[in-house]
Amino acid sequence: MVALHKGDVVTVNYSSKREVKLTRKDLVELVKMKDLQHDNIIFFLGACIEIDRICYLTQYCARGNLQELLAEVQTPIDWTFTLSFTTDLTKGMNYLHKSFVVQHGKLSSSVCMIDNNWVLKVTGFGLPAFRTKMKEEKHGESFYRDLLWTAPEHLFAQNSNDSSQKGDVFSFAIIVYEMVYKCFPYQSTNLHYKDIIMRVLDCSGDPFRPVLHLLNESDANPAILNLIKQCWAQHPNLRPPFDVIEKMVKAFHTGKTNSIVDSMLKKLEKYASNLEAIVEQRTEELIEEKKKTDVLLNSILPPFIAEELKAGRKVEPKVYQSATVYFSDIVGFTTLSSESTPMQIVDLLNDLYGAFDDTISKHNVYKVETIGDAYMVVSGLPQVTERHVVEICNMALDLLGIVKTFKIRHRPEMTLMLRIGIHSGPCAAGVVGHTMPRYCLFGDTVNTASRMESTGEALKIHLSTPARDQLLQFPGYVIELRGPTELKGKGTMITYWLLRKENISKDEKSELKL
Repeated sequence: MVALHKGDVVTVNYSSKREVKLTRKDLVELVKMKDLQHDNIIFFLGACIEIDRICYLTQYCARGNLQELLAEVQTPIDWTFTLSFTTDLTKGMNYLHKSFVVQHGKLSSSVCMIDNNWVLKVTGFGLPAFRTKMKEEKHGESFYRDLLWTAPEHLFAQNSNDSSQKGDVFSFAIIVYEMVYKCFPYQSTNLHYKDIIMRVLDCSGDPFRPVLHLLNESDANPAILNLIKQCWAQHPNLRPPFDVIEKMVKAFHTGKTNSIVDSMLKKLEKYASNLEAIVEQRTEELIEEKKKTDVLLNSILPPFIAEELKAGRKVEPKVYQSATVYFSDIVGFTTLSSESTPMQIVDLLNDLYGAFDDTISKHNVYKVETIGDAYMVVSGLPQVTERHVVEICNMALDLLGIVKTFKIRHRPEMTLMLRIGIHSGPCAAGVVGHTMPRYCLFGDTVNTASRMESTGEALKIHLSTPARDQLLQFPGYVIELRGPTELKGKGTMITYWLLRKENISKDEKSELKL
């Protein structure tokens, strides 16, 4: 976990212990830990022993641990990096072995941290009061996995504090193997972790170790394989100490002046040649994703409204002097719902409105919303057109034709009783809401259109007088007088039925007689 301590980013290491009681020996060790200063070890900054907040703070390394870094395909570790990290690890361990810590005991690639400057720093040592001892009876894959870096003489030791400097040298060899071959220890064996540990413990034959093969990198020094062999020797006394290892690693540089910074510069030059192509590819992907987002947004809001909102501008409500509003719902939908499962109703509405949406896309209309079986469409806004009543009526005739042949999946013998109401008049429209903005219509025209639908009849298109009067300006529509109709909250209104549209020639008169 990462936190701020005195203005600096630090790592918070929580302990699983519920309570910590520090002895005098522990307090002395904490003071000594703060005095440990080396470029290749993680600095100890302080600790907290409050109940439920038992933790200690250490230096933060932005690039994570070596094990994670080696697993990243996009961050190739070449010989320069391997040599630099090996040198850092050797120096850090040599310093720890000569300090009061004496030995690490839990050295692995997961406790080798990499900072922003690509410097390796060792952590995970000392502070036994804060560390939880692993119980042997709780063996599992992770238990045996953590033992892959442990020297044979310390595997399943009876004394939990049984560790040694020679054991750290063995762990060092496994880590260098990971860096040289860019793979997890014993990965090529395809054995389970427990089987690997048991074979390492078996002293009846040749020592079981990861397979060493010839190096592919021309710049790599083959002598590093010999160093690995010496450091993971079966007998602890055959393993060299870290001061000797440090001298051996120093010889690997062979007088080359290439530093890790030079290696990074070369990599940057190599990547720069491909950067333009990568940017172009990412730009194309971004454009495609933007198109998908625009299509989705335009299906929720009118296109020009969506553009205004994307630009961060406030969309002011607007009054339209003439528009035509369409309402429809399904007669008997409540009864049908009670006789069907929720998923059957979802499938029904999805099939029906899918067909409706395909049809209305052929007309100059805008679908405002659907609420259950109610379907609301408008023409004349937000795109102004003088033919709004024609667009709505043509659409209504098409939708009525769809309903008459529509088959319900779970009730194929049943015909949907669609009831349609249409009214024309002035209307206000605007975007409502911030979290989920919606383009809504307001005004008496909307209310009247809703009343036209509710007072209509199944499989018929109910027209108000204003809608009928505007439709008479266009030839070819057969309209029938219904007569006075009581509209809730509106009083009595003369209404009409739209029956059909007939094909007429250009020479015929545009005025229709009822």
